[in-house]
Amino acid sequence: MLLVVDTNILIGELLRKRGQILIQNSRLTLYVSERVLDETIYELNKRVNLILKQGKINDQDAKNLLNLADFLINFYIQKIPLSEYKHLEIQAKNRIPRDLDDWETVAVALLLKASIWTQDCDFLGCGCPTWTTETLTIFLAQN
Repeated sequence: MLLVVDTNILIGELLRKRGQILIQNSRLTLYVSERVLDETIYELNKRVNLILKQGKINDQDAKNLLNLADFLINFYIQKIPLSEYKHLEIQAKNRIPRDLDDWETVAVALLLKASIWTQDCDFLGCGCPTWTTETLTIFLAQN
């Protein structure tokens, strides 16, 4: 199954055991836009540092979590360069008018004829199938 991953999903699932397992599922081929990947890396570092400052994890656990996230990103998630989907910008923006910042995710999904893995309701009605983590997990368990 081809899935373009939304920023919030990718950040959240990289920090969760269930998400780390799901990202490694051999039945999934995961893609992100350049901007989503950059934003994910920035936010991951920010969130892990916050968790560390709150005393919920120690320095080594924080380092291990970021290393695991880096491994999962590099091994299981394919980055699509802007040059490959830039020509779809206007079409993608027209499909997601409530949040134009998400146009790149829609454009990559259009390019690849893929579904979008998201919890964001702004993607509903964009013309691309969407999957939540819960529906994706159920689907994979049943098939």
